[in-house]
Order: sequence, then C-alpha cells, then structure tokens
Amino acid sequence: MKARTMESRAMMATAFCAILALPGAASLSAADDLRLLEAVKHQDTAAARVLVQQRVDVDAAQPDGSTALHWAVHWEDVDTVDLLLRAGANVNAANDLSTTPLVMASMSGNAAIVEKLLAAGADPNAALESGETALMAASRVGSVRAVEALLARRANVNAREDARGQTALMWAVANKHPEIARLILRHGADIHARTEVRRLVFNMGGSRSAGSASRDIPLAEIEQGGFTPLLFAARSGDLESARLLVAAGANVNDTAADENTVLVIAAHSGHGSLAALLLEKGADPKAAPLGYTALHAAVLRGTLRDRGVQSPDPGAGVNLVKALLAHGADPNARVMKGTPVRRWSHDFALLERWSGATPFWLAARFLELDMMRALVAGGADPRLASRDGTTALMAAAGSGYSRASGTEAFIRDRRDHSSYNPDPIEIATKIPEQEERLAREALRLTIELGGDVNAANRAGDTALHAAAALGMNTVIELLAASGADVNAKNKAGRTPLDAARREAGVGASVVREDTAALLRRLGAKE
Repeated sequence: MKARTMESRAMMATAFCAILALPGAASLSAADDLRLLEAVKHQDTAAARVLVQQRVDVDAAQPDGSTALHWAVHWEDVDTVDLLLRAGANVNAANDLSTTPLVMASMSGNAAIVEKLLAAGADPNAALESGETALMAASRVGSVRAVEALLARRANVNAREDARGQTALMWAVANKHPEIARLILRHGADIHARTEVRRLVFNMGGSRSAGSASRDIPLAEIEQGGFTPLLFAARSGDLESARLLVAAGANVNDTAADENTVLVIAAHSGHGSLAALLLEKGADPKAAPLGYTALHAAVLRGTLRDRGVQSPDPGAGVNLVKALLAHGADPNARVMKGTPVRRWSHDFALLERWSGATPFWLAARFLELDMMRALVAGGADPRLASRDGTTALMAAAGSGYSRASGTEAFIRDRRDHSSYNPDPIEIATKIPEQEERLAREALRLTIELGGDVNAANRAGDTALHAAAALGMNTVIELLAASGADVNAKNKAGRTPLDAARREAGVGASVVREDTAALLRRLGAKE
C-alpha cells in the first residue's frame, strides 16, 4: 500500500483560474461595465483605484459569475481586496462553482484575506457546490490563522463534503497538520465520523491490475472508505494527530469498510512509529481481517517510504517488527490471500502466489537479514513453507522471482511486481552484485537455522534451480558446498543446468554460459 493522500481532493485553485479566465466578454450587454473587473484581473491597481473613485459597479460579474473581488483574492492582492470591500463589494458573491471569495482565500491559505472577508460579513460556512467548505480548504493547506478565524465565526467543524463525506478534521489529518487537528478537536469535531463507502473491483495479489490479471489471479469487489480521522492518520503517518485522536477517545482497533484495522493500515503504509503508538495503546497485533497481519505488512514495507526511497521514520522496518513481536504478534502467522493491486501501480502488495508465507519467509525473500534474525529470536520457525511448498530458503534463492518478464521489460527488485523497459536488455537479466551478496548471506543464515538445501516445491524446483535461473554463481557455490543436488530434476524434468540455459519468461536468446560452466564443474550432467 503506497503512503497515499485523501480519497478525494477539493477543486483546486487552478480550476478556479480556468473558470475565471473563460472568454465571454463579447456576450455582455452594453450596460455591463467590466472595466473594474478587467483592471483587477490584469493587476492594474492604479486603474482600479480610479474606477472605484468613479463609482463603477464593483459587483459587475463576468459570465461565470466571478467578480473583481474574486480576481483580487485570486491574485492574493490584500490592498485591492481592501479597496473593493471599502467600495461595498458583495463579499458573498459566488461564481458558477458556488465559489465565494472566502473559499478561494481559504484554499490558498491566505489568512489575512480570510480575516478581512469575514470581518466584512463573509459567510463562514460558504461551500462549493460539492459541499467543500472554507474550513476544509484552510485545514487542508494548513493555515492555522485562517482556521482560527473561521472557527471564531462559528464555521461548522462537522460539515461533510458530498463526494466522500469527508470532514475538515479528516482533511487536516490526511495532510499531516496536527496543529489544525488540535484546533478543530477543541471546537467539537467528531472523531467517529466516517467517510462514504463504495465498491471497486481489484486484482487480488496479481502482478499489475484487474485489467491484466491472468486466469489464475482472483478478482474481488472490495468495499472502500468508511474511514475515520484515526484511519486517515494511520494512512498518512500523522503521528501527532494520532496521539490527539487517541487521547480524545478514538478506537485503536477501529476498522475501515473493508474491515482492515488501524494497526495493519499503519504498518502497510510504512508508519512504524505510529504503529508502535497504537500497540502501546492496546491495538491487537494478531488481527488479520484481510488475510495478513501487521507483522506481514511491516516486513513487506521494510524501511521504504516508496520504491527505492528510504523512510525517515525511525520506527519502520526491523524496529516495527520487534515492537510487534514484543506486543504478542504471531511470528508464524501465514498470508491467507493476496492483497488488492491497483491498475499499473507500485503498491506494496502481497502476491497471491505467496499464500501461506510467514513473516520469516517474506523477510528471506526480501533479503532482510536483520528482520530474519529478529523473527527467529521472536519464535519464528524458518522451516515453514508457503502453500505451494516453497521454503524460505528457496525464496531467498529467488524461487518465483524473475527480474526479466519479457524481452523488453524487467522487474527492478524483489518487492516489485511491475515491469519496466531496460536499456540495455542485459540489465534485466543480471542480478546486481549487492543483491547477490545479500541472497548469499540470507541463504547462509537460513541453512544455519536448519533449512533444507534440497527441498522442492510443488513444481519440483529447488533453491538451486532458482539460483541457476538468475545466474547467481556465488549462491550456487554456497548451495553446492552445503550439499545441494546439482542434478535435481523438477516435475518438468529440468535440472539447474537447464534453468541456466534458458531463463523463464525471457526466451532462448538468454543463455547463462558462465553459470552453465560452473554447474558442469560442480558435477552437473547434460
């Protein structure tokens, strides 16, 4: 689950710019005097002052309903706003989107203009046609002073927008503005409010999306939404707001519409420190409503904020794994099914073919050595295999993992499940030296813990088949030295030497001659 923003965004200022700029002056009647509006629109302050002195209609509107005051707010021109207000401009004029100057000022977070508009009689509960209020807008951008001004004028803290049923508190938390959340909570914000629920079809643990799922990948219609402010905090990683919400009585075992828990969402989103807070406050570390636990999610996410980007959260990765184990997480819990995958996404997903995997199995696959050690110290059994018989040792060797998924696409790392176009193609078929080194260390650790180097999965593949297919020669040497059978045949009759000659999914054009030569030296037969 990638660290995401709100389920729905308010109409941004750029949308207003587009509407404000709509042509249409030619359709106006001769009686419509837009000289003042045009002067403000083009930021001609001197002309605007002269026209105000001439008592030109200050509320003349262009075809979309926007007035000179809208334009002054758009440009965040405080002096011109003052000029127009003194001239009696209608502070509650709304354009075709029901946008008032106050909503616009709130969206930009310009507290000085918000205060002036409110003092001039602007409606503090002004909202877009979609229900998005000035308070929501100011909360989203994090303008403390604007929020204070709106609350002082009795803005409705529990108003909901129409698209998802979200509140200002949700928007503040989702955008990590705890100082705003604190203010809104003091004014009676509902910590138990929930967003609307909708149903969407997802690929459940496939490689990319419902649109490209293969026949054996299940699809499911999943309920989305039902989020409370604390669930938003878990997803955004707003630790300070989470503390405020829990102190105010939010349920640390709350669930979304799909029944996923706050703790699992926090772990899956990579927010280890927030997950640790939830554990301290009584969150259930064993809960697995969607078929995987927070411990699986913590291993899956590791210390990554995004693909290839490290998380700044000191509580992520092995620290979260240790915290979960210390609070009673089951180190041998199994993944029961894959997680939803969005179309062409880079989500942190548990693939369907990993069903039955334990946290240790996942840590071995992702070559997370410190996690492997922490899990064993916490009671993990390193010998447990996934549903198709793939052991953790085989997972570390790369079983079921092919960097190349075609002649023009490849997978970048073991957590990934999306394809890219490499240049040159050799990049796709060669395991980086660092990855091979980690694989060797993970295998050595797993062997020391009792891993069977000759174990085979349902297809009959062994760890040596996987290492040979990926061309990891130093891994092959380690396995052979540990007693691996270099002539083991899988159910299709293929040996590790056959795997080295042709990497699955790429084609006969890829031949690992150095790997084949190594296997022959180790005793492999044609």
